[in-house]
Amino acid sequence: MSVGRTLEIPTVALRLFNAYGSRQALSNPYTGVAAIFISRLLNDQPPIVFEDGEQRRDFVHVMDVANAFATTLESAKEVWDVYNVGSGRSITVNEIARTLARLLRKNIAPEILNKYRVGDIRHCFADISKLERDFGIRPERNFEKGMEELIAWVETAKKPVDKSGRSMAELAASRLVV
Repeated sequence: MSVGRTLEIPTVALRLFNAYGSRQALSNPYTGVAAIFISRLLNDQPPIVFEDGEQRRDFVHVMDVANAFATTLESAKEVWDVYNVGSGRSITVNEIARTLARLLRKNIAPEILNKYRVGDIRHCFADISKLERDFGIRPERNFEKGMEELIAWVETAKKPVDKSGRSMAELAASRLVV
């Protein structure tokens, strides 16, 4: 933002929340929670949920993210500002786990750890009102429909390898799970 202002170059920074969509990495244990839960469920393992699962997150479909980028890039507005790109709605981690299990037709309940990861915040969801006001951007895909689309792709993709055990061991070794 500082460089843009100094050089008088309009500058927009987009702050992405939990983006998801087809073709995302499913075997990477450091990717988003939806992909991690899908990997666990497809390997007949319960989604591992930190804390009590009632922490809230904002999930935005990758096509809505692409629309935000395209709209702001193509705009003739001269602005120097930061915008949140999310759905503007929050969902609990427990709801995410249950939704994915239902869509994958897996009768597997999440494993609630009642432990937290050092550095995690309790709730993280976007206020997208400024993006809508300045650029007229509203997300078009709701969580349920977006996840249905993701699962349709998952069913055609290579079965993911569940590597969450390794990431849990690394967190424990680094004393990042309390």
